[in-house]
Amino acid sequence: MSTTTEAATTAVTTTNAATTTTVYSGPPTLAPGATLPTPEAPPAPDAPDPDILIGRIEIPAIMLDTSIYQGISEPTLDRGVGWWPGTALPGNVGNIVLGGHRTSHDRPFRYLDLLQPGDEIVFTTTLGRFVYTVSRTEIVEPEDVWIIDQTEKATATLFACHPPHSVKQRIVVFADYVSGTPT
Repeated sequence: MSTTTEAATTAVTTTNAATTTTVYSGPPTLAPGATLPTPEAPPAPDAPDPDILIGRIEIPAIMLDTSIYQGISEPTLDRGVGWWPGTALPGNVGNIVLGGHRTSHDRPFRYLDLLQPGDEIVFTTTLGRFVYTVSRTEIVEPEDVWIIDQTEKATATLFACHPPHSVKQRIVVFADYVSGTPT
């Protein structure tokens, strides 16, 4: 599997006596010859995931600020928000896919249903700080794994069980890349 993408960069122009250099400041783009990320198959419900911290997620509209861990098995989601392995990472081309509980443990995604288009989702990783905005929310069936499909743009998908206290469906929030500040 070869997945090479370029993270977003800030606009920097430097000039000396001989040259002027401007660094690209637009959204992340797929590097020439690179492929989109390839999501891993869903794990068994109680499959252990490594305890690997990916970064943080902040959603000011619902006062969320919590850690993101690698994996989407129950043990990982019991720790907090889980990143679906093989999906994009914040600030890269592709679809970042994150899952979380609504009613058990720390309930990080309890209030996903309150998000509105335009609300910010901020990711902070060792690669930088990246801002996405909510575009829409949908209710889907548990077998609707199309939500992890990768995109040629930088997008994010958050999912949790729906309605609260039920596993009957999933609430899914979709967001698009707005800006980034790489480290």
